[in-house]
Amino acid sequence: MNRIDRTFSELREEGRAALIVFVTAGDPDLETTRELVPVLAEAGADIVELGVPHSDPIAEGPTIQAASTRALRHSTALVQILGLCQELRNETDVPIALMGYLNNLLAYGEERFVQDAASVGVDGLIVADAPYEEATVLQSACEAKGVHRILLVAPTSTPERIVAIATRSRGFVYCVSVTGVTGARDYLPSDLTALVARVRRVASAPVAVGFGISTPDQAAEIARISDGVIVGSAVVQRIGDAGSRAEALRSVRDFVSALSGAVRAARS
Repeated sequence: MNRIDRTFSELREEGRAALIVFVTAGDPDLETTRELVPVLAEAGADIVELGVPHSDPIAEGPTIQAASTRALRHSTALVQILGLCQELRNETDVPIALMGYLNNLLAYGEERFVQDAASVGVDGLIVADAPYEEATVLQSACEAKGVHRILLVAPTSTPERIVAIATRSRGFVYCVSVTGVTGARDYLPSDLTALVARVRRVASAPVAVGFGISTPDQAAEIARISDGVIVGSAVVQRIGDAGSRAEALRSVRDFVSALSGAVRAARS
């Protein structure tokens, strides 16, 4: 069984939502990411998303754009990230999903990428700029190798598209909470509960909400209405603000632990 499926099955038995944490691979270097991922799992992250740094990340706000820039300064490439995933499998069994952009995969070779990703223990793939109707070669390769292609729905998605995406997504459906790019926000949209309910009614997989979640209270709010809570920019910001690797690991561990506590208590 895919690790993502197993995790959601176990959490369903526990009666709680998943905490999904995003960091950019190679931010500020690959060694920091290698040390960070096990720390995230120990602090309570149920699934880890590793962002593939990209020179033009159109779905990302300033925080994750800056993280991509830091990673690219060290020439972090997809082949190195796959090597990192292979190393991580010696230390942790936490589900890992890669999140990136189609150009990176086309340059690598779609079928070759999926084969290599599966061989090093990658469980899921999120391609922010590839609608479900496109990248059919990638989709077929993911199905053949058991790597879940996780699709996104947004507040602007039509009812017809919500049905099409929610029934095709594997692992989980990524429900984007706001129109726009990633980034921490002070409040969540008032109509988010209704959007999540619409997606959950037609989804074949669990529904996780991301974009804008930046505090334990917000994470708890999302955990009460969805199957998963995705936090990225607020974690990445702590890495960017840290003065050293040790400080980054400590700051992120404490924050993720607080998020995990809020998510675990949300339905009590």
